[in-house]
Amino acid sequence: MTADAASGRGASLRASLGTVVRHRGVQLAAALWIGSSVAVLWLAHGSLPFNRPAVATLPFVAQVLGPTIALIEVFVLMVVALVVTRTRRIPDIAARAPERSVAMRETVLLILYAALGQVGGWVVGPALGYRPFSFHLAGSMYGTAMAPRPAEVGVWAAYNFVVFAAVPYLYFRARYTNTELNLRSTDRRNDALLILLVLSIESAVELMFFQKNIFGLTGRQVLVGAPLSFVIFFFGTVLPTMVLIYAILLPRYLRLTGSTITTVLLGGLTYAAMHIVEGWSTFDSPRDIALSLLFVWFQYFGPGMIKSVLTLRTGNAWVHALGYHAIAPHVVVDTPLVVEVFRIT
Repeated sequence: MTADAASGRGASLRASLGTVVRHRGVQLAAALWIGSSVAVLWLAHGSLPFNRPAVATLPFVAQVLGPTIALIEVFVLMVVALVVTRTRRIPDIAARAPERSVAMRETVLLILYAALGQVGGWVVGPALGYRPFSFHLAGSMYGTAMAPRPAEVGVWAAYNFVVFAAVPYLYFRARYTNTELNLRSTDRRNDALLILLVLSIESAVELMFFQKNIFGLTGRQVLVGAPLSFVIFFFGTVLPTMVLIYAILLPRYLRLTGSTITTVLLGGLTYAAMHIVEGWSTFDSPRDIALSLLFVWFQYFGPGMIKSVLTLRTGNAWVHALGYHAIAPHVVVDTPLVVEVFRIT
């Protein structure tokens, strides 16, 4: 690469970052993030009511700053994605969606369907004697005072897979190709490189910040628990996330808004909205409800955005699924939970 070419690409990257910073949606999101942080400080009075054993011993300030630190890492991963894909042909994701009126109808109906699916999980789980179902299994990432039972894990994964992955995929696959659903690579080598880099960075960060991780297990627990964790979370949350949001909704968001930045923001908001009720949430008072919803926004908005960026830059939803979901965190961090649930020794 010549000095002029390197300089030109550097200037292009700086221009892109400048465009992002000036975008009104980004500015609004930043203001909401700051306002939410202030609201947490005002509501919490120095303590959080959540069932999160993995971070319960951390100082209050560390728990409040944690989501912002994680958001900074998301921005780093976005830059990595831009750099790695800078020379490839970026697929036209908007062209994969139908014309605007159809895209609008499909988007609204799918969002309503997803909302009903969430409500169904809140009903089905307790009706069977379990906790309300969310996109994440109770105890995922942060542990829980009472680990799920094996049957609960199986029913949760089956419910999420059928409702949020299988049914939407079968419906839309009858009308669109896998390429139009962002499920086929147009540059396997570049996709593989991006997956490897993102997975390496995210895994290193998680191993640094999550004390309870796969390295705390015995060899046999890893050999049995890691593949089992991969399968459970692959069907219970990875495929539902990939199909519902990044295969189907994301191209329609881009078609309707005409803005990549707005689409990234909407991807983050949608991902957060699919986690309204988490295993660590508490709804015992208006204060607890507000804090729970604020931390859902804190925890999932950033990951939802990087998943959007990875999909938009590659046109391949599998990139985020493998680079930033299935293994990190759900093998790296959640294998100890699976080992505990299934009593693997």
